[in-house]
Amino acid sequence: TTSHETQPAPLGEAKGIEALVASLSEPGVVELETVSSAEWQVDRSGVINLNNPVALDAGLVDGPEPIQVFFHVIRHPTKGTFLVDTGVERALRDEPSHSALGGLVRSVMKLETMKFVHPLGDWLEQEKVAPAGVFFTHLHLDHLAGAPDLPKNTPLFSGPGDASDSKVLNAFTKGSSDRALDGLPPIGEWPFGGEAGEVLDGVVDVFGDGSVWAIWVPGHTSGSTAYLVRSTTGPVLLTGDASHTKWGWAHHVEPGSFTSDAVRGAESLRKLEAFAAAHPEIEVRLGHQ
Repeated sequence: TTSHETQPAPLGEAKGIEALVASLSEPGVVELETVSSAEWQVDRSGVINLNNPVALDAGLVDGPEPIQVFFHVIRHPTKGTFLVDTGVERALRDEPSHSALGGLVRSVMKLETMKFVHPLGDWLEQEKVAPAGVFFTHLHLDHLAGAPDLPKNTPLFSGPGDASDSKVLNAFTKGSSDRALDGLPPIGEWPFGGEAGEVLDGVVDVFGDGSVWAIWVPGHTSGSTAYLVRSTTGPVLLTGDASHTKWGWAHHVEPGSFTSDAVRGAESLRKLEAFAAAHPEIEVRLGHQ
């Protein structure tokens, strides 16, 4: 995905699912804001598996699917302000040829369909904040494209193996990913492990206080990560691209061709849906709708 350096995350501790579940009954301590960085259109077949029997029965066909490119803001009372993903960079709107995304990538991504709402650089300038870190759901371009607007000392975090994923598509996007991350610190990889099971594949207590949890949901990419945030208004699950769309989540249909391992992605979605259903107090915010 990228040749950007990685390292073990200097933050977070792997714990059992029972610790995560126990934390859900406690009052939340962090503020959470979801920001739409851009509105966009992508191929429906990429974000919904149109060959799934449920999608076939519903008569879904390929075509442009309206989506949003998000970043999320976590304001912790003692640790600082953190982002989940980065939206899009300001230069992509103002000077596309000077953005991290190469010309061919911009063309294939159909950026002419993108409406810019809050590029990360605008938001950071408006809020006058320097993030204490960025937690990536995964390292696809529509989640790291805002990274050039970050202060160059901003710590980065992602799931294990995401940076080193080797797929044919990555040969096409790697240069853009490298430019987006250029000059930033190594990516710290969450220490998932030892808790694989029927409920969830692995969880990490990010700050050690049970306020934010990283949840391993491999499939869309090797290191795809969802985040459970115990906000002041209740627990919120950020699925990342384990589920892009409202229709996919509501009808239990996994993402389509944009996912690298469809079988594992479907299994991760099943586990995430079952976890959310078992804890109805959780609000679910999807990857792109």
